[in-house]
Amino acid sequence: MKTAKKLHTLLLALALFATCGAGAQSLLEGTVRIAEPTVSRTDGKLFVSMEILLENLQLATNRELFITPAIMAGSDSVALPAVTVAGRNRYFQHLRNDLNPADAMLYRLSQTERVEYRTVLPYEPWMTRAEFGMTVRVCGCCGELEREESLSLVHLNFDPRSYLPAYLYVRPEAAPKINVLHGSAYIDFPVNRTEIYENYRRNPEELQKIRATIDAVRNDSDSRIMAITVKGFASPEGPYNNNVRLASGRTRTLKEYVRNLYAFPDSLLVTEFEPEDWEGLERFVEQSGLTDRDGMLEVIRSDMEPDARDRRLKTLFPEQYAFLLREVYPALRHSDYTVRYQVRAYTDIDEIRRLLRSAPQKLSLEEMYLAAQGMEPGSDEYVETFEIAVRMFPDDPVANLNAANTAMGRGELEYARRYLKRAGDSPEADYARGVLAAIGKEYRTALTFFGAALEKGCEAAREQIEQIEEIVANE
Repeated sequence: MKTAKKLHTLLLALALFATCGAGAQSLLEGTVRIAEPTVSRTDGKLFVSMEILLENLQLATNRELFITPAIMAGSDSVALPAVTVAGRNRYFQHLRNDLNPADAMLYRLSQTERVEYRTVLPYEPWMTRAEFGMTVRVCGCCGELEREESLSLVHLNFDPRSYLPAYLYVRPEAAPKINVLHGSAYIDFPVNRTEIYENYRRNPEELQKIRATIDAVRNDSDSRIMAITVKGFASPEGPYNNNVRLASGRTRTLKEYVRNLYAFPDSLLVTEFEPEDWEGLERFVEQSGLTDRDGMLEVIRSDMEPDARDRRLKTLFPEQYAFLLREVYPALRHSDYTVRYQVRAYTDIDEIRRLLRSAPQKLSLEEMYLAAQGMEPGSDEYVETFEIAVRMFPDDPVANLNAANTAMGRGELEYARRYLKRAGDSPEADYARGVLAAIGKEYRTALTFFGAALEKGCEAAREQIEQIEEIVANE
């Protein structure tokens, strides 16, 4: 963070200073040229500077040139000290007769090719949007006007500069699209048995849930099943050893049911089992309003052997135990299953855009990003693409970073803050936090984040730092 600290120190040391300038201009067919006309404002003063180039000017000895600069805005104006450039005779007439005003500058043409003009005057509010210009008059020996030209040199604009954010979107890295579908089935087995009866009690609908999950992937030509995992659970009542037999046997039976139904190879099916679902029981009791809930949780969470815990619950809390047996334990005899599958890559942008609307779960972050590149930045379609991305990948730092950028672009700063909390600590994330702070005119905070981004190699932060320094200076 050293860079950020140095930037803060530099910023505090800067005087408030704003400048308006323009390129070289000329009058009298180019015989009088004005170079680097500049008007600066600081601490209630206006500084005016320019170079008046006269190397091509020719004047007879009794003629003179008057240059009168001025600041003008509508009916308001202020004349600045004038410059008189005279031929030999008129120059000495001025000296002898003290013809030149006290604040005017007198030069003899033959001895002057360049005038460095500098003056200071009080700044007034009407000068915020004004013009710096001049009038040039060529006069004869008796002061008669022979020629006059006017020229606008600089258009002043000392309005405070508004911050213009620039957003950095990050392209996600390409990665295989591995998805997982989860489900739970509550298969009814006859007491103390491990075989499945497909038409027993609610088994038809529970087995259909498993088939529907598998079919959703199997029937999709874009997807390939990589593994199906079945994990069986038994409830905590009864001897632990018997529950091991029941949970493992029922899991094997369900695996065989799935394998025979689809003719999957053995390598595709994975089985696990949990003899007694104490975690499920703990979740239920914790969220319940049962009497003696805390005492029951103490037993459930103890390090006693499973059978000892079961006996303790039954002995200490007989009424609650009877309720658990009747209402809760049946739900603890379940089989959790997952279908792990891979979706093919998409390269056609039109196809990706169709899937964004119909099946965004089939797309990777990179594919969504590629689709957005052909959209108008800031459009509803563009914003929606990044919002879909962050909904599908809510914990991904890049998805959150890009969503934060679209939120800031729409002025939804609270959403942007929320996304940036999960955007990680990449240079681009620091940069985005700097943009958010700058939009809120928290310039010191913005410089800290931009400085951190710059230290990490984000060169775009340099322009943002310069912009903020200018804004603070102009204020």
